[in-house]
Amino acid sequence: MTEENTSIASHTRFAAFAYPAFSRYWAARFCSTFAVQIVSVAVGWQIYDLTRDPMDLGIIGLVQFLPLLLLVLVTGSIADRYGRRRVMGIAVTLECICAAAILYFSSRGLNSPVPIFIALTGMGIARAFFGPASQSLVVNLVPLDVFANAVSWNASAWQVSSIVGPVAGGLLYGLNANIAYSVVVIMLVLSLVLIIRIPAPAQRSAVSKITFNSVFEGLRYIRKEKVVLGAISLDLFAVLLGGAVALLPVYARDILELGPWGLGFLRAAPGVGAITMAVCLATYPIRDHAGRILLIFVALFGFFTAVFGLSTITWLSVIALALIGAADMVSVVIRETLLQLWTPDDVRGRVNAVNMVFLGASNELGEFRAGFMAAWFGVVPAVVFGGVAAIATAAGWAWLFPQLRDARYLNRQD
Repeated sequence: MTEENTSIASHTRFAAFAYPAFSRYWAARFCSTFAVQIVSVAVGWQIYDLTRDPMDLGIIGLVQFLPLLLLVLVTGSIADRYGRRRVMGIAVTLECICAAAILYFSSRGLNSPVPIFIALTGMGIARAFFGPASQSLVVNLVPLDVFANAVSWNASAWQVSSIVGPVAGGLLYGLNANIAYSVVVIMLVLSLVLIIRIPAPAQRSAVSKITFNSVFEGLRYIRKEKVVLGAISLDLFAVLLGGAVALLPVYARDILELGPWGLGFLRAAPGVGAITMAVCLATYPIRDHAGRILLIFVALFGFFTAVFGLSTITWLSVIALALIGAADMVSVVIRETLLQLWTPDDVRGRVNAVNMVFLGASNELGEFRAGFMAAWFGVVPAVVFGGVAAIATAAGWAWLFPQLRDARYLNRQD
């Protein structure tokens, strides 16, 4: 693409898609995440239908988080030393194998959730490697002047699949669990084909051997860079305390009295809000006061979570979930843009590995927190507590990280 065409593309909302490598990357992430969303809906309903224990819904999140935590010192270094596209391909292959295993266990009839937990652990290992490699690859696929646009659309790959995937998962599971898991395998194979077709990008790889000292480079960078530390730790505690997705099967079955299709629509609602916000951000990007905007929308995330927790009306619950997704999308775009643009390319994989642990802790470990609290204190108190805690987290981080609060621009200005 010529310099003139690049300049024109950078001023459009679809600027990132002017680069074929990014388009294939986006489609690959969409297919992979679409498959994961179907698994989440189908497994959540299947396990809860089998055991009727909210704690098992928390365990689903825990077994997917532990690989992120245990492998954090390895996954980022591998993403930096070896080709990020190659790592993504291997990870998706492992996901496909685990999805096929879930299909096999389901087809033979489940008497215990343990086989599913084992397969989900394997998928967690795959995602532990996929995350840092995929997040670090984006900046190598587009010029820096359209990177913020790429981040918005990259986040939307997850959100679009979060709209379609849960609905498809609920409908497919309503037909037959084996059909749902078969579609998962097909989508992962398609993702692998798209990854293979991404041209090998330029990457400043870590040419030295992986050493005990090098694996801690990401941790050291994040500790030193207070804006980045504040942004990712804010997300960690806000979603860890405020996440309610794991409990949606309980709301769908016992509180709102919906079937598997209803669970699919509840899971899709945050994605609807998020993709709407992603289009708005791609059209009207954040140009100033990024830190304050981040803190405000994290607080809104908590507020709408509390509203959802208290609601017993389907339409109000769906609207609250959509607004949760919209608020979360703003924080995702700001956090990911700060992280990628403020981090040197040669350590980006290791920094993203640490970030994936933070994200895993906030999402999967947050699901365990929700399931544990629901089992002990009740579903509604668990969700409402989480929303209030997320609001308190935003207020606390405004005081603890003044550098983040006062950050005006998404790119480093020094």
